Amino acid sequence: MDVREMARSGELAAYAGAVTGEARRRLRAATYEVVQPVVFHQLTRRLELNRGHRACAVAVSRLEDPCLDRFHDDMDAVIEDVFRNARVPVHNLEGWVSRRLTLATVNGYRRRRGERGALQRPRVPRWLAARLGGDPALTALAVEVLEFVGNDATAGPRVWPTERWAERRAAGDGWEAAHRAVLRDLDTVLGAMRARPAWFEAYVERPLGRKPHAAAPLPPGEVPLPVVAETDGLLVELAGLAVDSIEDRLARGENPRRAVVDVVTAVFGPGAAPSGPAVERVLAVLGTRG
Repeated sequence: MDVREMARSGELAAYAGAVTGEARRRLRAATYEVVQPVVFHQLTRRLELNRGHRACAVAVSRLEDPCLDRFHDDMDAVIEDVFRNARVPVHNLEGWVSRRLTLATVNGYRRRRGERGALQRPRVPRWLAARLGGDPALTALAVEVLEFVGNDATAGPRVWPTERWAERRAAGDGWEAAHRAVLRDLDTVLGAMRARPAWFEAYVERPLGRKPHAAAPLPPGEVPLPVVAETDGLLVELAGLAVDSIEDRLARGENPRRAVVDVVTAVFGPGAAPSGPAVERVLAVLGTRG
């Protein structure tokens, strides 16, 4: 199957829209062979170098699993773009794909966010900006939250990538101070978002529950927490936030019992999270850390 010839004749998109079954699989395989080098060398390699993943930037066969998943997502987006838009004669298919790389992959990313239920273009609504007092740092963090719940990245065993966010803030005061500030600001942002429970459930809780969860070893003596539903997954994430907040308060010399009671009440109190046996399991895990 000569994909380049169909592109030159302007018939590629029409054929892709009409063909099914084995014929479509052959078309996809042929198109994949053409566009794969373009996607890897002009997009993936640059992104991996920017992430500091030098080994992943060598070849597709060297991509680590998370990076390979991103590469496959981008390949799917580019092939879909070819099948939708190659409706006019394209004499240089590789060059045409190269010019559309950004558009195709951004559209693919937005489609994946939409499938997860997240906002495709994360923005802070006016009501939320007002509740945050127009504070630039809080508003920026709110955007980070809305971005994170819809992307494919994980935060490891924690709820949010607070360490990553702290690295962006760290300046003269150092990383630890920046991390404490991020934790305090995150409490404020999530509290403001919960002022509209239906909005929070739709655009934060639900997409967060559909994110992939990173497998991480538990500290010695810590009780494993089963995750059997989307709600339980959110509680695991909330537990991570609670642990971060408790550790921050203990580092400031606060009374341990008071710190635990205050944080657990704030995170798992009425209206803050679902109630029931799942909460009791989360509290048991938190208790093993004390």
